[in-house]
Amino acid sequence: MNRLSVVLSIVLAVGHFAIADRSSSAADEPLSRISFGSCAKQNQPMPILDAIVETDPQLFLMIGDNIYGDTEDMGLLWEKYQLLGAQPGFKKLRNHCPMLATWDDHDYGANDAGVEYPKKRESQQLFLDFFGVAKNSPLRKQEGVQSSHTFGPAGKRVQIILLDTRYFRSPLTRGYVPSERNEGFRGNYKATTDTSTTMLGDAQWKWLEAELRKPAEVRIIASSIQVLPDEHGSEKWGNFPHERTRLFHLIRDTKANGVVMISGDRHLAEIMEIDSARSGNSYPIYEVTSSSLNAPSGNMTKAGTRFANEINSYRIGLTYFDTNFGMITIDWSQPDPLIRMRVQDEVGDVVLQKTVPLSLLQSAK
Repeated sequence: MNRLSVVLSIVLAVGHFAIADRSSSAADEPLSRISFGSCAKQNQPMPILDAIVETDPQLFLMIGDNIYGDTEDMGLLWEKYQLLGAQPGFKKLRNHCPMLATWDDHDYGANDAGVEYPKKRESQQLFLDFFGVAKNSPLRKQEGVQSSHTFGPAGKRVQIILLDTRYFRSPLTRGYVPSERNEGFRGNYKATTDTSTTMLGDAQWKWLEAELRKPAEVRIIASSIQVLPDEHGSEKWGNFPHERTRLFHLIRDTKANGVVMISGDRHLAEIMEIDSARSGNSYPIYEVTSSSLNAPSGNMTKAGTRFANEINSYRIGLTYFDTNFGMITIDWSQPDPLIRMRVQDEVGDVVLQKTVPLSLLQSAK
């Protein structure tokens, strides 16, 4: 375990999710290898976790559907967390590096659930218990599991923002109708026209604005559901288009540099880009979706390839349907640091990748 991991592990154990001793040289070690994943069936093997450990991440982000709980019975929900915790690969990964987490619908408690889920307060406490958050942590008193954490010295700061897209989210609107371009692909939900609906809720929006105004060179924003896509009918920020526009404009108005989005949920992986003209932000926004850690999707062809026909106007390259995890590396040694966004398969091979210079992700003055 490297020096940064040791310091982060100590801090996480007391529940502060931040560097406690800014004078420590270990605390000032730049964060350059962040891996992430989503959608873990707790009762199925997860050999991919060994591959993640082999990539030597300094930090691992669990960004939703960390278990498939789907219950209002908190005793049963806790039993399912224990199944995840007992996985040999999970134990190895947890010992290798610190973890940060947010949830999605299945670990929140119910499929596609939002503000209406009746056991959200109880579920939040179990979530915090499992991820080792101290009983006196401020996260125990707030509504929702959103959190923010900044690592590294000035000039090389990485801010990790984990959103809660469940606790406050308004009900979804059913009635998705595929267009001719993607006829026949699955989906239940369509975009709402009701601008009083919300994804994050007022309190979390105010919190996010404050976080984006804090100094950082790179910001990784984790949303359990996809942010950029428009065409599919599954859960996504596009079901609340006014809220997605608000997110893009908030990044612009706070002049938050270096934003990269990560997401999960879909049991597929892809890398996406939206340009300034379409987002209203002052620089391109990239998103990496990584899912699933052990439950692949798509139709299996005779050649053994998984495939599904889903249109995504923002996708760069291909979609990957087999088990996968995400990795973001930052090469701080370059005069213009390079951010590499990757999707890696069950043995750690890179299957999708996009590299951008940090100078590309800068707000207009």
